[in-house]
Amino acid sequence: MSDQAYYIPLGRTGDGAELFGSTPLTASTWADTMQHGAPPSALLVRALERCGDRPDTRLTRVVVEILGPIPITDIEVRSWIERPGKRVELVVAELWAAGPDGTARAVARGTGWRMETVATTAVVHTADAPLRPVSEAHEVELGGPFWGTGFVKSLEWRWLAEIGCEGPGQMWARPIPVLVEGESLTPIQRLFTIADVSNGAGAKIDPAEWTFLNTDLTVHLFRIPEGEWIGLSSETSYGPDGVGMCAGVIHDETGAVGRINQTLQIRAR
Repeated sequence: MSDQAYYIPLGRTGDGAELFGSTPLTASTWADTMQHGAPPSALLVRALERCGDRPDTRLTRVVVEILGPIPITDIEVRSWIERPGKRVELVVAELWAAGPDGTARAVARGTGWRMETVATTAVVHTADAPLRPVSEAHEVELGGPFWGTGFVKSLEWRWLAEIGCEGPGQMWARPIPVLVEGESLTPIQRLFTIADVSNGAGAKIDPAEWTFLNTDLTVHLFRIPEGEWIGLSSETSYGPDGVGMCAGVIHDETGAVGRINQTLQIRAR
């Protein structure tokens, strides 16, 4: 089992779907029997990027729906173009795994709008202010039952604000492993290995007393990220009936590249 990749390629199924073995580096903060949302999100993005790939297009918005606990087991990846088009097309990917009864089921779905790219450098503008640089961030010892898990330990973290602080939680991170053994991360795949930690970075409640699992992840990207570090400035709001929302801005070392939202299920332990 690799300690340098989240997934190991296992070939293709009879109907052409890709098959991957999940490594312990995918383990969730909530239970060591299921995957954290970040590696599966990045694996879905890999499929969305590769499905009918055209060099004159790129992903602009990705929605990930987590359909249930994603087991740390062999994962089948299926993808297709739902709505073809020259300027805009909708691409879909699903992750399938065996359920408790051994029957295969979809455990996560990703949909991505892919747009034709043209030159617009004359009107470039970024609405969100940049994060303070990585050089001004500091390391925090992340341990215990919540922070000491496989996936969390697979990232290199730098914090600009204390966890649970007033205002947005702000941090930089980069993955140590690759997504798929033998491959390099694309810029968007790298971003999605980090994006799902937004609700943890922006948390205002103690994970020792509360759980706050996200059921989805929506990312809009107006620019492709550059470099190895991905920054998040995120904050969570909690409603009175067990539902929360995390919203934030995603950065690279040049500035903001997009925005992120997650819906959360809040429960007392």
